[in-house]
Amino acid sequence: MIQIGEYVIDPAQPEGQLILGGAGLVVLVLLLLVLTIRASARSARMAAPLARQMAMMGETLRALGQGQEQLRGGLQQVSDTQANAQVQLIQTVEARLSHVQQQMSDRLAGVQQNMADRLADNAMRSSRALTEMHEKMNASLSGASKQTVTSLTRLQERLAVIDKAQDNITKLSGDVLGLQDILSNKQTRGAFGEIQLNDIVSKALPAGSYTLQATLSNGRRADCLIHLPNPPGPIAIDSKFPLEAYEAIRAAHGPAEAKAAAQGFRAAVRAHIKAISEKYILDGETADGALMFLPSEAVYAELHANFPEVVREGFAARVWIVSPTTCMATLNTMRAILKDARMREQAGAIRRELGLLHKDVERLGDRVENLDRHFHQASRDISEIKISADKAGRRAQRLDNFDFEDIAPEAPDLKLSPAGAEPAEPAE
Repeated sequence: MIQIGEYVIDPAQPEGQLILGGAGLVVLVLLLLVLTIRASARSARMAAPLARQMAMMGETLRALGQGQEQLRGGLQQVSDTQANAQVQLIQTVEARLSHVQQQMSDRLAGVQQNMADRLADNAMRSSRALTEMHEKMNASLSGASKQTVTSLTRLQERLAVIDKAQDNITKLSGDVLGLQDILSNKQTRGAFGEIQLNDIVSKALPAGSYTLQATLSNGRRADCLIHLPNPPGPIAIDSKFPLEAYEAIRAAHGPAEAKAAAQGFRAAVRAHIKAISEKYILDGETADGALMFLPSEAVYAELHANFPEVVREGFAARVWIVSPTTCMATLNTMRAILKDARMREQAGAIRRELGLLHKDVERLGDRVENLDRHFHQASRDISEIKISADKAGRRAQRLDNFDFEDIAPEAPDLKLSPAGAEPAEPAE
């Protein structure tokens, strides 16, 4: 900003730039004038042109003065316009501020009212929520107390069940101990195997197809004798239970004990195979093989898993080793064989019954033909009866419509046939 007296010149405004340009031009003219005066001393020939230039410069200075006056007036007008604009702007801003303040006051009042309404609504909701929560808590406490009572009742019932189960476990422990006592004695262990064998055989085979504790011709008694047809013939089943040798294998510690226990188990099974082969396989009386029943699946699995040579020796001696599971399968096969044998035994009777049935069917056909013939004759008789009934009806109708005063002697319908005969009628 440049201040000259009471005027302030702003170089950023066009008027200020014009004033500064005029001032610079005046300074330039003055410098030229000075240079010209200095040059006039050196050259007289240039005096006239310099005078003309001075005249022109004077005119230019006058024009510059007039421009400065016009510029001064324009600056004054611009200053007044800016002052008026500032006053209008201030008034407009004040009016807008007043309007905004009024709007803000109205909005603030509305917001305060909304806040008050919301606070009241929230208070009511909180009150209702607290009431509902109180009711729910009461209901929950009531339900929880009922559930607690129910849970306690169920707990007592379960405790009673647990007590009963404990009694059962105690009883089962006694049964296990009793089973151990049974299995520890060879005689009772043999009886256990026989009972299990009897149960399996009685469930798999029909009664009469087997004999328990059957005595053979050599005086030996087999636990069970299955009466199969020839071939193969009756087959014996004997129960063996080498439990002590098996338990020795399970309880062995170290390779030496395991080897000794295996040898003992192998020797025990071989002894049983030999005894069954010699006692229960008799030529002409029993089949050429027998079954050795092992009442324990564990012993059977141990034998087939680790002693296959003993199993092969049993096959060679025609003694087949079975467990409860495989014994049931074998007995089911024997049951099919027995059923097939009985079917063959009954084949002749079935043929005779079929012949008699064929004769009965033929006789039934003859009787049906006779009955059909009788029905046909009866139908024909009924048809003739209907014809006679129709004739009698027509004759009765004619007699009912007949006028005796108008009887003509030659009327053919009044001629009587011989006594007891119907009047002759025209052929129909």
